[in-house]
Amino acid sequence: MTRPLRADARRNREAILRAAREAFEVEGVLTSLDGIAARAGVGNATLYRNFPTRDDLLAAAIQDSITETLAEADELSRTLTPRAALGEWLVLLTWRLRIWHDLPYCLATAHEDTTSPVQSACNPLLQRTAALLARAGVGENTPGTISAEEVYELVLALSWAVDRFKDDEVATRRRVGMATAGILA
Repeated sequence: MTRPLRADARRNREAILRAAREAFEVEGVLTSLDGIAARAGVGNATLYRNFPTRDDLLAAAIQDSITETLAEADELSRTLTPRAALGEWLVLLTWRLRIWHDLPYCLATAHEDTTSPVQSACNPLLQRTAALLARAGVGENTPGTISAEEVYELVLALSWAVDRFKDDEVATRRRVGMATAGILA
């Protein structure tokens, strides 16, 4: 059981997260953590007390985006056929995972690291991918199909390409459509 943060500690944590999101937006996720602390108006010791590693900060900074993405997945499931929902989910997820420069790289690295808080933060995205695959009849229990893990890794690779080639939403949709045609066939 953890104690609630004091008001000043809560303000510092929120300032760090706000500064991190701003810095990630402008400079990418590999920006200087000390620069984030300065932008937040706190010392680097305060940043590291709240977020001991870059992954801790990144996991906290992307949490709102993950929550929004999962809510959009719920809407897709309610309003589209299972295959159409899966197709739209793959586009949405690819687009969302590139929100900051180098985020796809960090997510792919964390995906292999079971101790990373980023992997824990992103696990609901993998679970939602599995659920949408199963709902669309494209799951691990269907002979000759692929796993949710493989599809998630494909989305990470596509998101990296979208980031690197600076795709807009139209180019992203086309890239994802080409890469996932076999999944949705």
